[in-house]
Amino acid sequence: MKMKIIVKETNYKVVEIFSSINGEGTRAGQLAVFVRMQGCNLNCTYCDTKWANEADAKFHWTSTEEILELLRSMEIKNVTITGGEPLLQIDFLIELFRKAKEMGIHTTLDTSGNPYTEKEPFYSKWLELMKYTDLILLDIKHIDEQEHIKLTGQTNKNILAMAEKLSDMGKPVWIRHVLVPERSDRDDYLHRLADFIHTLKNVERVEVLPYHTLGVFKWENLGIPYQLEGINPPSAERIKNAEEILAFSK
Repeated sequence: MKMKIIVKETNYKVVEIFSSINGEGTRAGQLAVFVRMQGCNLNCTYCDTKWANEADAKFHWTSTEEILELLRSMEIKNVTITGGEPLLQIDFLIELFRKAKEMGIHTTLDTSGNPYTEKEPFYSKWLELMKYTDLILLDIKHIDEQEHIKLTGQTNKNILAMAEKLSDMGKPVWIRHVLVPERSDRDDYLHRLADFIHTLKNVERVEVLPYHTLGVFKWENLGIPYQLEGINPPSAERIKNAEEILAFSK
């Protein structure tokens, strides 16, 4: 008598899954599936996805097979994992991206890099994940460590270390930087960030993301005081200034 082996799918904390036109990377303009993971260990003072980042944020237990089936049924060849912070659920990423690559799907990881460490068991898992990751969208919130702590509650040392490791590996990266008046929008900070980026050999693009106040009501709905009250979005002149300083040509 043959014994039937049942493989139980592992489920992970997912806030939402949706399809949209990809606006970033080499697959811009193509349809992609976006998966927003629950939870983040940064506490960015301007966060517009606070509703997804809290430890008690509502989520759905979701298996990788559910996402893969959506990709199959819609015949979509691109998947982007965002958050929250996806690297907090690295086992999910490895499983999903490995299977996605077997299906010929382009994989993009949108991350702050904050969970990165070269301690085990994370580091071996991260190296495994990189085998199946086509593009990384890496947020560098602030180049100055103390200012990064004020802005996010966490150091940036491991984030910059991850950027350097990705450069050594030759893994394609887009750097994104949120321009916040009175916080990151200073020429000396921007020049320091530009100097760091130019030490990297794998950066395909640098994007300046102007700070906005669209997330204020989300903080209010959560009953949390908004920490950048009174700070307005940067002017067009300051945005252009940042873009010129951070201008990057491969």
